[in-house]
Amino acid sequence: MRILVIEDEKKIASFIKRGLKEKSYSVDVAFDGDKGFFLAEINPYDLIVLDIMLPGKDGLFICRELRKKNIAVPILMLTARDEIEDKVSGLDSGADDYLTKPFAFEEFLARVRVLIRKKDKLKITKLKVADLELDQLSHKVRRAGKEIELTGTEYALLEYLMLNANQVVTRTMISEHVWNEDFDSFSNVINVYVNYLRNKINTGFDKKLIHSIRGTGYILKEE
Repeated sequence: MRILVIEDEKKIASFIKRGLKEKSYSVDVAFDGDKGFFLAEINPYDLIVLDIMLPGKDGLFICRELRKKNIAVPILMLTARDEIEDKVSGLDSGADDYLTKPFAFEEFLARVRVLIRKKDKLKITKLKVADLELDQLSHKVRRAGKEIELTGTEYALLEYLMLNANQVVTRTMISEHVWNEDFDSFSNVINVYVNYLRNKINTGFDKKLIHSIRGTGYILKEE
């Protein structure tokens, strides 16, 4: 899952980003409305966390313009304003939910989960390839009934591979969906994490599920 945070208060933005990454979300951050609007237009996000008071384009403008462009990504308004009129304005501009600062991070995470679930009510929350199972709600991964412990990045990478099972995914595709905007897709980090996953998912089992496609990328499938 990839989330865009548009928040000009750097401490709050850093706090949100760190907390979301700990929950295995990939996070991009913009500190002003102009960059935030640009990123929201060009990238496929699962959720946007949007402050109202921003340098450049404000949150209400961004929200309205995204909706005019038929970009239906869920938007969680995050602001210090707590007047009823402000909340109404935010929701009327196209936001899906509204949270006033300061806030409890657990409540923030709960709202994030709800909005992402609403994004696709038909979304399957349990992924399965051969005897490998991944639960997107609990983040539990099992193979042949045995639970496999993964780090946040390993989980995000495996989830992306399973969502695209039986299809070749390139390094660029992986970098855009598992890492954030600043990630260098030409580094060897992707190779390193694919090898970590191979050691946990393939080793000790007769059927290998994660395969390299030379010069192209990777694929998760039954042999």
